[in-house]
Amino acid sequence: MREREQDTRRRRIDPKLAASGWAIEEATRVTPADLSIPTALTELPTHDGPADYALCAEDRVLGVVEAKKLTIGPEGVLTQAERYSRGIRQQPRYQGEYGVPFLYSTNGEVIRFHDVRRELNRSRDVSAFHTPDALRELLQRDLDSEQAKLSAIPPHPVLRPYQIEANQGIEDAIAAGQRRMLVTMATGTGKTLMTVNEIYRLMKSGVARRVLFLVDRRALAAQTVRAFGSYEAEPGLKFDKVYPVYSQRFQQADLGDEAFDPNVMPNTLLTKPKLGDAFVYISTIQRMTMNLFGGAAALTIDGEAVESDVEKLDIPIHAFDLIVADECHRGYSAKERAIWRDTLDHFDAIKIGLTATPAAHTMAYFENLAFRYDYDQAVREGYLVDYDVVKVSSDVRINGIFLNEGEQVDQVDIESGAKQLDLLDDERAFDAAAVEREITAPDSNRRILRELKSYTDAFQAEHGHFPKTLIFAANDLPHTSHADQLVDQARDVFGRGEAFVAKITGRVDRPLQRIREFRNRPNPGIVVTVDLLTTGVDVPDLEFIVFLRPVKSRILFEQMLGRGTRLGDKAAGKDHFTVFDCFDGTLIEYFAGATGITAEPPEGDGKGIGEIIEEIWRNEDRAYNIKRLVRRLRRIDKTMTGEARDLFARFIACGDVGAFADHLPTLLAKSFSPTMQTLRDDDFQRLLEDYPRRHRTFIVAPSVTDTVGSEWLIRGADGMQYKPDDYITVFFDFVRDNSAAIDALAILLSRPKDWNPDALLALRDALKGAPQHFTEQNLERAFRARYHKALVDIISMVKHAAADAAPLLTATERVDAAISKVVAGRELTEAQSAWFDRIRLHLIENLSIDRDDFSLIPALSDHGGWGSADRNFDGQLADLLADVNRELAAV
Repeated sequence: MREREQDTRRRRIDPKLAASGWAIEEATRVTPADLSIPTALTELPTHDGPADYALCAEDRVLGVVEAKKLTIGPEGVLTQAERYSRGIRQQPRYQGEYGVPFLYSTNGEVIRFHDVRRELNRSRDVSAFHTPDALRELLQRDLDSEQAKLSAIPPHPVLRPYQIEANQGIEDAIAAGQRRMLVTMATGTGKTLMTVNEIYRLMKSGVARRVLFLVDRRALAAQTVRAFGSYEAEPGLKFDKVYPVYSQRFQQADLGDEAFDPNVMPNTLLTKPKLGDAFVYISTIQRMTMNLFGGAAALTIDGEAVESDVEKLDIPIHAFDLIVADECHRGYSAKERAIWRDTLDHFDAIKIGLTATPAAHTMAYFENLAFRYDYDQAVREGYLVDYDVVKVSSDVRINGIFLNEGEQVDQVDIESGAKQLDLLDDERAFDAAAVEREITAPDSNRRILRELKSYTDAFQAEHGHFPKTLIFAANDLPHTSHADQLVDQARDVFGRGEAFVAKITGRVDRPLQRIREFRNRPNPGIVVTVDLLTTGVDVPDLEFIVFLRPVKSRILFEQMLGRGTRLGDKAAGKDHFTVFDCFDGTLIEYFAGATGITAEPPEGDGKGIGEIIEEIWRNEDRAYNIKRLVRRLRRIDKTMTGEARDLFARFIACGDVGAFADHLPTLLAKSFSPTMQTLRDDDFQRLLEDYPRRHRTFIVAPSVTDTVGSEWLIRGADGMQYKPDDYITVFFDFVRDNSAAIDALAILLSRPKDWNPDALLALRDALKGAPQHFTEQNLERAFRARYHKALVDIISMVKHAAADAAPLLTATERVDAAISKVVAGRELTEAQSAWFDRIRLHLIENLSIDRDDFSLIPALSDHGGWGSADRNFDGQLADLLADVNRELAAV
């Protein structure tokens, strides 16, 4: 029997109003002027008919509620509440027509709310009715005045231009009436600083006073507290000296070696918000979820233990004006996503999502993209560094492992770690996906580390320091840890002592302290992790990132890459970092085609198998749920033991779960009730959840040898990864196709007399701006690989592209040849020779020279600059430099 409207009101709407602090009274008995407590008057007469509920306090009507029966959606019936609002003769008249400012429509389950005081305000769903105090507070606020104050606050001088644009994007969205918005900023571009500044601006202006900053790990909460405490909001005053910054209690492991006394959030600020309150509360979403819904709703994220000191609180929907959800891209399970959404949806607040890597579900929730600053733009503008790619080819990583009959292996007991020697009775093949999960070949890891060492050695020889290196391992499981194996082997391969290589995962003691040591100290130079360092960690000097972990998630991949994108700190000359793709370049190739916003599936199905069975029984989306159940049963069949088959035999033929799954659609079609009787049996369902599972086996294959090689890949601005030969081919085509169209190329190839520093700068800009990103560094690497000659200069590369016969010279060779031609037949004085030595050194670095250089370059200006040099050359220096420039281009 369908529920009538009067039943909906009695069973659903009245309790919700009462829970929000509204007494229920019939309008026939009292008037708004008679009331001593906030009351929802039913059937209040208006000039346009009776309002279902009138929310009254302090002698006036604050809100009107239009009630509908459960089967009618409330979205389309707000117009009735608008009509009643017009029909209540109260002053002021909002927008010139409405007598009541706050309107609701509801069917008892969904509540729609509209604040009609401003034309730009949009209707929205709310999780509950506002309390009387909430409506009084809304009524006292003047958003137009707050917006005017916000616009008058000048930008903070510490912010970068794009951070100021992000602040403006948020404020424009709020001014336009948007309540949900997403800000995406590449890892390392300072989105926390931008957000702390924006929160200060919103609090200072009054647009938001009570702010909730949500993260999903306690360590990130502690890090955020520090960010607020270190930000100078006003001259001489840190943020937490201007406004209180509260947090939850932390464990020592959350703080590392940088302990502080947290300002713990009083519960009364959550349960009894007041208009004068102004604070920031930094909390994990797990804790806030438990505050709202109790311990049963607890989320476990990244294995972090559920907090035991959390109590359920009665928190009204207006407890916060603004909620910031940091790292909101996370790939939770379907159930976790639902809880995450319910937590945010509880509050009637402006909601800002922050992420470097937006996912489709994130964009869908926050609806409006207020600002975007992506990695490529940050690189172009010099705030992040680009990366180079080394493709490491490993036969084991690509083709897997084949074991021959009689081959000796170690079987590892994953429970105890004990190893047992075994001789294979038959051949066994493991595909690449099984490597480090079911089997490991230590030789493969060792050879890859040796290949890596050849690059670290070359880097140190060129730059004078060892590149900080982060290796992503496949796992850190007890007794079969890939991370442990890599640490042990790297200590041998690199030979720099125990402390030089370290593991930082969730299994080590005080991981945050270990991270800070990696960031701030020379040792460790190499760190092996799995995913602890994928986000929320800042190691600016990181210069090598090694992927020995297969990755399928674009979000995770970009977070892992993001560890290397920051400008250097101690490594001040860092202008790029290097990625080692140990899967033959397939990771880089795969993710090069990924879009900026990817619809990634949740990490797990949120519904239990019993819930799916019940939905089939109730005929709710039956076809889809049967497919889900079949997939679940097949998964069980793949992991069950023989003992499990014996137990399942009590319910299905021979305990064959796989066969039962295959035939289930037919069984349900022909014998629905008997089959459902089996499926709904309590003992059967308990067995489906808790059946004996096979133990994971793991093999160490010490006799397997790998073939490992590597080569540089060159990354173009078009996202393509080029092999050196391919890169040179497209470069040759570019030069030949544009030799007349690009003036700088024409000067170099056809008009060498016009060569000068401006022409060189224009040439570099034209090449760098090409889709293939022809930087000197990229070109030099490609030419070195093909022609086996290092440090070929940019002039040689361009001239050789135009004509195969043109020689490949280093800058030193070119400058020496040019100067030799210019001075041939001249008898130089001692002073002139000294000036040519200085000019030569400048040219080796710059490949051109003009008069301005004698004022700008200390090596020239410190010896008297242009005036002194020109006198030494009897006033002929300008002609002499023109000859030098011409010869540089002509050689």
